Amino acid sequence: MPNVLRADGITVKFGGVTAVNNVSLSLSSGEILGLIGPNGAGKTTLFNAVTGFAPMHSGRITLLDKDITALPAFKRTRLGFGRTFQTERPFEELTVLENVLVAAFLTAKRRSEAERLAMSVLEQVGLADRAHQPALDLNLARRRRLELAKALAVKPKVIFLDEIMAGLNPPALREMIVFVRSLSAQGLAVLMVEHIMEAIIELSDHVIVLASGEKIAEGTPQQVTSNERVIEAYLGTD
Repeated sequence: MPNVLRADGITVKFGGVTAVNNVSLSLSSGEILGLIGPNGAGKTTLFNAVTGFAPMHSGRITLLDKDITALPAFKRTRLGFGRTFQTERPFEELTVLENVLVAAFLTAKRRSEAERLAMSVLEQVGLADRAHQPALDLNLARRRRLELAKALAVKPKVIFLDEIMAGLNPPALREMIVFVRSLSAQGLAVLMVEHIMEAIIELSDHVIVLASGEKIAEGTPQQVTSNERVIEAYLGTD
């Protein structure tokens, strides 16, 4: 299948520190790409660079063969990027529906259209019955679903999930794994940073492993989890 997203030679520097060094990746429709590595490996920095939230020292990014390297984050979002963040930060004074409306207005021209889109997305993530509840009242699992709803409301072609499963209890984790798989089945390209190896192994078609800002391995989940460099840098010898 043709690539939806390509990132070539991404390098990010902060002063004299190279946080991401010459990392490339590609993603096709319906594919789930897992990005793993120890804390400080550069995973979120790479996410931020690709989505426009961190400046790149060098590299090139294309979406559906369109060069978007120079575009700011909001223009990348309009073209088809949706993302969640490690720390969920809803507008707590607004309702769940109003939170999603903020995102829906990026593509919807009228309030009625935005409300239909927002409610459709809330149905999809299982929060429709909480639409008029203050976001402040949501527990962790529902806040994560709200993050997903906001990302989906921009009608993305690629969705970036930054540790969306961290801290979830086993039933909520299982529900989230099923949900992410459903996004792939709908043809959405998914790039996910995750420390929960159960999710990475079960969901990913392809995995990239970072350590100290560099790609040290890539392949299927089975290939990378048996790679000696990955075991030494991330998984542990035990």
